[in-house]
Formats: sequence, structure tokens, C-alpha cells
Amino acid sequence: MEQDNDQQLKETVHDLVNLINSGQDDEFMNRFTNLHDFEKGQVYAAMPENIREVAWRIMDDETLATIFDNLEVDPEEIVELLEEMPAQKGADILVAMFADNEADLLQAMPARKVANYLALMPADEVKEVKQLINYDDETAGALMATEYLAVKKSEKVKEVLIQVKKQAEEAESIIYVYVVDEEHRLIGVVSLRDLLTHPDDMTIDSITNTRVISVKADSDQKDVAQVVADYNFFSVPVIDDEKHLLGIITVDDIVDVIDEEAVGDYSGLAAVDVSDTDDSAWHSAVKRIPWLLTLLVLGLASTVLVGLFEHTIRQAPILAAFITIIAGTAGNAGTQSLALAIRHFGNGSDRSGFKNLLSEFISAIVLAVIGGVVLYAVTLFWQGNQSLAIAVGLSLALSILASSVLAHLVPALLNRVNVDPAIVNGPLVATVCDWASILIYFSIATAMLSQFVGK
Repeated sequence: MEQDNDQQLKETVHDLVNLINSGQDDEFMNRFTNLHDFEKGQVYAAMPENIREVAWRIMDDETLATIFDNLEVDPEEIVELLEEMPAQKGADILVAMFADNEADLLQAMPARKVANYLALMPADEVKEVKQLINYDDETAGALMATEYLAVKKSEKVKEVLIQVKKQAEEAESIIYVYVVDEEHRLIGVVSLRDLLTHPDDMTIDSITNTRVISVKADSDQKDVAQVVADYNFFSVPVIDDEKHLLGIITVDDIVDVIDEEAVGDYSGLAAVDVSDTDDSAWHSAVKRIPWLLTLLVLGLASTVLVGLFEHTIRQAPILAAFITIIAGTAGNAGTQSLALAIRHFGNGSDRSGFKNLLSEFISAIVLAVIGGVVLYAVTLFWQGNQSLAIAVGLSLALSILASSVLAHLVPALLNRVNVDPAIVNGPLVATVCDWASILIYFSIATAMLSQFVGK
């Protein structure tokens, strides 16, 4: 499917480039405007620079704003595309974009360039975008758009429908119409369906739903995403502490948040940035080398730990055969526990931290008992030495238990001090679990050495 889309993109770009090269500007615009908004961004970014230089000259600001609103590349790359045009043209495009996307783009620029663009914008636009830029990253304020429809409760349905028609092209979403008081405080919401199914002379307050689910401007983006997911909203209003309506967050922004959070979680668990899947082999290697070398050095500590028990291994060489399986299984159990903990703390839970720890502890006991019994049975069948089987089975059980609880406690403690648990590095936790399992294994083996050596 992806290959088909790539091929279709190449063919579309090829056809449009030919139209520009042959001077068929009108046909180019007809073909381009018939594309889906998402495709417009893809096609524009895929054009050669010399073709884009012609393309943006024959496009109006609204078309270019649609392109830049839908570009699915890094903000830094979007800035580079914007800088291919004169500064005034770039400023006009920024003004025509949705406010949240405009703010994101300005935040990706150096301060000098931001000042340059703001100096070329209307004063009211500068005031609005500065407010958005001032919100902290990954908060509702940074995500929200200021293009929405708000009406007074005393207005009639027919009057609101006229406003809907007028603002349909400007508002980012008109599925909901928000009802505010004289001081612009949010008091309710009316759906487009309500407007279309009630008499024109009915006042808005009679069909207003006053039970409004909203978020604060400083709410974390993950919490906002959870609200939208729980209530299946197309958009959610953003308010301040006095309930003034500041903007809205639409579902397409929430999808981006979910993707961003997922990428962050995967990157943490794998100790590598997975945000760009199209990296060259060289860039991919460069990004992975730092953590790989760090983990290599930390892994050497496991070798040192094993070396501390050289005397034990010399007396019972068979012990070396179980190092990998005990350390590996304990590390896997820890990684599983870590992934579940990050997922749990990332999405929130009605259970207390103690109940979650207790639940994980009970699960770890079950896993430890099963793992220990299985390894005990296999060792007894293989070596015929019950004391050895007890030593390795008990070691595996305690290693699984320790690794699972340890991997749960780390994100739990981070969550306790309001630090995102997703920053926990999976391979690093697995390495620490290796250390714990090696110490547990050889401590038990050394203590029981006299019971199975020579048997």
C-alpha cells in the first residue's frame, strides 16, 4: 500500500512539473487544487526547488497556507521551504495559516527570524500568535487553535447559522459552536446538528448543552488526548482559570500528539530515536552508537560481576551454562514490567500507586514461580542433580521477582515526582536487571555449592 502511494506521489509530481515546464499554469493550478489537502503538502515538498520557485508565484496565499498547514515533515524543514520565498510572502502565508500551526512554525525558528516575520504581520495577528508561543510545549495552550465559532446565548438559531456559513472557511472546526457570556466565559456548547434540527427563531440558550467538557491551557497534552479519546470528541475547548474561552484543540492535533507520545515511548524503551524511519544507514548508525557504546560499557560490569565468582564457577563449571538464561529471562521480565508501568502511568489510572505496585508484585510472584519450576524441572531432567536444579530454579524465580518490581518502581518514582516515566531507558533497565540477577544467582549458587558439587 505504501509503495503504491509513493508511486502515485511520484507520478503526480512528474505530471505537475511537466505542466509548469510547458507553461500551462492554469492547468497546473486546476490539477493541484483538486488534490486532497494532505496530498498538496506532500506534492509541494517533493517538487524540485526550481519548480517550487515557480509554483509559489502562481499560487495565492490561501493555497500556500493550506500546503504549509499540511506538511508532514519536521518544522525545521518547513521553515526552510518558507525561506525560499521573500520575507513578506512568508509572513502573509503564516497569517493565513491556522494559528496553532503558525505558532509551531515560529517556535522552530531562530529568534532573529521570528522577529523579522512578526515585524511584517498585522498588529492583531502578532498579539495573538505571541500568546500562543508563550505557552509551554506539550500543553493544551501550545496545541490549541484560535479559529473557532463562539456566540452569545441570546442569539437565534438563524443568526448563528449565518455566522457558521461566514466562518466556515476560517474556523478550524465548526462541528461545535461554543456559547459564551458577555465576558467570553464558556457556558455551553451547541452542535451543528442541533442548529440544523431546531426552528430558526429559537434562541441558542434553549438548545445549549451546559455540561461542557473542557481543558485548562496548562493541561498536559497527554491528558488532553485522553479526554478526547474518552469522550470521542472532534474538538475540545481550552479555557483559563476564570473559564474564559481561549481556543479549541481538534482531533487531528490529538492524533499528532498520540503519534508523538508513542514515538517517545518507543524511543525510550529501545534507547534510540525512532521518529525518523527514513534515515540513511549512516545516520541511523550514528544515532544508535552513543547508547550502544554506553550499554556496552555497562555490560562489562556484568562480566566483572561474573568474574567475582570465578572461584565458584571453577568448582562447578556447569553454573556458567545458566548465566545467559537466568539473566536474559530476568531482563525480559523487567522490560515487560517497565513497558506496562510506562503505559499505565502515561494514561493514568484510577488505582493508587500502592495498589498498582501490589498488583505487579503478585503478577511477578506468579511469573517467578512458573519460571523457577520450569527451569528446575529441565535442569533436573538434564543434569539429574536436584540440588543444582533447586539452585538455578530458585535463582531464576528470585531474579524475575526482583527485576519485575525494580522495573516497576523506577517509572513509579518518576511519576511520583511529576517526571514523565517515558524517559526511562529500556536497555538500561534490562542491564541493571542483569546485574541483580547475576548477584542473586551466584550468591545462591555459592551458598549451596557444597550440596551439588561432585554429585
